[in-house]
Amino acid sequence: MAAASRQLAGLAGPYLAKQRWFARGDGDGPPALDLLDSAVLIDGPPSVLWMLVRAGTAEYQLLVGLRPPDDDVDFLSGRDEALLGRIDEPAGWVAYDALVDNALTVELLRVVSENRVRAERARLITSEQSNTSVVFDERLIAKVFRRVRPGPNPDIEVSFALDRVGFNHIPTPIAVWRRPGHDLVFVQQFLAGGTDGWALALTSLRDLYAASTETSPAGGIGGGSVPGTRSTDPGTTPAELGGDFAFEAHRLGLVTARLHLAMAEAFDRRPGRADAWAGTIERELGPIASEGLDPRAARDVVDRLRHAKDPGLEIRVHGDYHLGQVMRTDTGWFVLDFEGEPARPVEERAAPWSPLKDVAGMLRSFQYAAAAALNERGEPERTEALYALGGAWEMHNRGAFLDGYRSTRGISELVPGDDESFDAVLAAFELEKAIYELAYELAYRPDWALIPRAALERILSERGTS
Repeated sequence: MAAASRQLAGLAGPYLAKQRWFARGDGDGPPALDLLDSAVLIDGPPSVLWMLVRAGTAEYQLLVGLRPPDDDVDFLSGRDEALLGRIDEPAGWVAYDALVDNALTVELLRVVSENRVRAERARLITSEQSNTSVVFDERLIAKVFRRVRPGPNPDIEVSFALDRVGFNHIPTPIAVWRRPGHDLVFVQQFLAGGTDGWALALTSLRDLYAASTETSPAGGIGGGSVPGTRSTDPGTTPAELGGDFAFEAHRLGLVTARLHLAMAEAFDRRPGRADAWAGTIERELGPIASEGLDPRAARDVVDRLRHAKDPGLEIRVHGDYHLGQVMRTDTGWFVLDFEGEPARPVEERAAPWSPLKDVAGMLRSFQYAAAAALNERGEPERTEALYALGGAWEMHNRGAFLDGYRSTRGISELVPGDDESFDAVLAAFELEKAIYELAYELAYRPDWALIPRAALERILSERGTS
């Protein structure tokens, strides 16, 4: 397969350029690649060739399926992005992303688990994500890391650590496939029948908005107010209408606190470094002034963090915690995906922080859900009253989540003990998250920038409160 590896390295550049998970640099053309390593995983036909390539400073693993020219490849119909092309040796064989070939992925599961895990059926998950996942027999899921880095993958490291200390609100880790220096495939329990928190929140909000009788027209996603700018009750409260999410938000707060307690047990805990946290957030305040917000108010929020009487402890945290990273099943809430924010270096993602960094991320996603559900409705239903109702939903569920979190036995050992310090630390991390969101929205979805901007206005207006 040496000749095939060299040919495929030439075909892989155009293939990578078509993938959503490829980190594009300057220019839109196919990247120049270096072949770092390769191995035959399945010596068919059909065959699977594993390759590790470098494009610029990034490394990618490729699982390339190879079939003879007379094989049936109907599974490639409509999947041009999965095709690499045909190679000369073996003559005329078709090369493609092996993960779209269900027959091959079943065999790949056996290979990467070293014969410890077998399945009869495979199903590729086609939703947009930075990695690729395959479900086996509706009981296992294999996450194939596309862009890889030397060293342990945070998702694998944290999942096994939490499993060892008995935290059972994660999918059970089953197997890992590694080659020297890289974590490549992670096999876990598949949560059949589960629904992610984002979908549940949107269902609650759709019910809430539909039950409201207010119908006066307003503007687009940022028209009038934006959920989060105020908590004014427009006459009917979220708890009074169908689909109340508060019970789930409260239970999610409990599970989040238990996650942090397990993290503190599985890894390390140490005194919180409020000054270091403040310094990091302070360096990210640039968009405040450039967007016409009050930089003095932002510095006040950071100063409240810096001078908090009791900042609590710092521990390993989830790092990218929001409603899309949790799943509700018949047995309760589960926490998913411990890779952290993909854009940040692995070392930074593994660094300890205040547990309230995760809390802030979840609270921010409540506002996003309220705005997203309202945006779905289209004209003319977007009304000032509905925006206010969305804001009331956000505040209602913030309160339920925080009540569940803070009432969990033992969590007071990790977070600030007095209300003033708790609010100061939480506000600073909400500020940091909203700044990150604002920069992202301005770059990619300008129409949505009013969502984090509204949150920033609220946080800055409350800077002097405790």
